[in-house]
Amino acid sequence: MYSTKSVGLGFAVFSAITFGGSGPFAKALIGAGFTPEQAAWLRILGAAALLVPLVLIFRGAAGLRAARSSWKSLVLYGLTGIAGCQTLFFIAASRLPVGVALMLEFSGPVLVVAWLKFGQKVAVPRSAALGVGIALIGLATVVEIWSGLQLDAVGLLAGLGAAACQATYFILIDKLTGAADPLVMTAAGSVVGAVLLTLISAPWGIPWHTLVDTIAIGHRHAPGWVLAGWLIVVSTVVAYLAGAAAIQRLSAAIGGAVAYVEVVAASIFALILLGETLSTNQIIGGAIVLVGAFVAQSSVGKVVPPEIPDSDPDSDTPDPRTADLDPARI
Repeated sequence: MYSTKSVGLGFAVFSAITFGGSGPFAKALIGAGFTPEQAAWLRILGAAALLVPLVLIFRGAAGLRAARSSWKSLVLYGLTGIAGCQTLFFIAASRLPVGVALMLEFSGPVLVVAWLKFGQKVAVPRSAALGVGIALIGLATVVEIWSGLQLDAVGLLAGLGAAACQATYFILIDKLTGAADPLVMTAAGSVVGAVLLTLISAPWGIPWHTLVDTIAIGHRHAPGWVLAGWLIVVSTVVAYLAGAAAIQRLSAAIGGAVAYVEVVAASIFALILLGETLSTNQIIGGAIVLVGAFVAQSSVGKVVPPEIPDSDPDSDTPDPRTADLDPARI
């Protein structure tokens, strides 16, 4: 048992670190001429192209049947947890320090509490309300609200939009985990996200030449295809697969705690690769946000949202509420 959890913890930390590297590499592509939507489209399409064959090889017809039985939830997952979350994060990261953009996104559990309390009229633990209050104090510190908003308004709204998409993910994952395994979920969500972003990102206008050019990432330079390859393979496919391996070995509480390593990792990547630093208020406020969001997430993890019905009430599929959960990824 100890060995299994230790391996799971290793996978979870590795997943959080690899996810944390996405911001700087995407920001470099955006600086070279990609729009945030195009960078997200490239990332998600590349991930779908790699993950769909893996599903066919390792899951076969059973994986396709699982996806078909939960297709409505998987479509919403692809629209929000994949396309919406990643695109809005990239927009925020293109206008704000990467660490701040990720802090905003990881306030998603605060919105879950609000949705349960006011949208679904579900009684939530007092600790959830406490977490919300802590996170709001942290957000106010990050944006230095006492001096007027100090962050780019579009970037701030995009970061909060990413948080809303992450909140939707937290609500959906309770039904999807166990009904469709993580590999199938990620592949299906990537296909849906790629289709959606094809319609809104105008990929025909992508400056494809930048992928063979040498582009800047901070004070360094690298071929564009290397940055795109890292974003697709390491920060998406490898990161999701490592997260999937962690799901099977860790409890929801441990998995949720480890996920916040991603924010620290992203800030370190941004410091090393882009030279981005955070102000003292942003560091303090970010730490407060993460504490509050984690308290809220841990509390609402015990609450079952009633809105999304089972796709097949008579199925022998295990109840997903008994499965371990994994936090939303960018």
